[in-house]
Amino acid sequence: MSNAPRLDGKVALVTGSSRGIGRAIAQRLASAGATVVVTARSVEKEVAGKRFQQDQVVSGTLAETISLIEKAGGKAIPLGADLEKAEERDSLVERAIDAAGGLDILVNNAGFADYARVDQMTVDTFERTFGHYLRAPFMLAKAAIPHMKTKGAGWIVNIGSVTSMPVRRPFLEYQRRGGDVVYASMKAALNRFSQGLAAELVDSNIAVNLVGPSTAIRTPGASDLIPAGYKTEDVEYLAECVLHMSYLPAVERTGFLAFSMHFPWAHNIQVMSLDGRTPMPKREPPEFSHPAIPAAGI
Repeated sequence: MSNAPRLDGKVALVTGSSRGIGRAIAQRLASAGATVVVTARSVEKEVAGKRFQQDQVVSGTLAETISLIEKAGGKAIPLGADLEKAEERDSLVERAIDAAGGLDILVNNAGFADYARVDQMTVDTFERTFGHYLRAPFMLAKAAIPHMKTKGAGWIVNIGSVTSMPVRRPFLEYQRRGGDVVYASMKAALNRFSQGLAAELVDSNIAVNLVGPSTAIRTPGASDLIPAGYKTEDVEYLAECVLHMSYLPAVERTGFLAFSMHFPWAHNIQVMSLDGRTPMPKREPPEFSHPAIPAAGI
């Protein structure tokens, strides 16, 4: 569509883009003209990761993501990286810049959800959750900011979660069962990190925003944690939100906590398919979504 944002000439780095939400974001940014550096552990074939205290293989590779983007006419560059390995994480931004010739947009999406009640969670799981959702966004942003300052503009988008919203009373049954306390706490901290970093960088014309699902998105990595009968949403709405956080000057749009169904509805944004060619239906946020979600993103 003619009024949709364009990212021609821009370079985006999207972590965790071998599947699910990260793949969808990479596809949408590429369809808007960006060269997308896609990164994950699984490059040509799936690599097992630790989850629920055992090795688990989840479907999806960077090669598949690249194929989808190129078939739609976009451009993407694969970079293998394990964000739990400091040397791979801390060199990722420089490697992306070397591969693509620059960096304009950083999307911190990669992560894992290893749910357990606090009294049953291992310290290793706690440390890995902290590493994915706070340490990695911090380290990647820290590496990207000097390059964005040199260019005079930049966009950082962190991927959040509706679990970061306050716990409701009386306690819901799933919260009494527990399991998401540490994950949700890290995502709540990511909200504050995003808004605080936005304030620090607005004078450098670097926008920092957070985008999360309004409800839940059934991806290969999250499916095991979503009850079979739970109503989920299409990933296109979240991907469109990320696109709309990746082009305006910081003074116009920074420090937002935007949720996938709420933000397009509040701002009358036409959501498009991941290849940018087909309009998606306008959908009002569901009544069962968390009442504390900031509808307009502020």
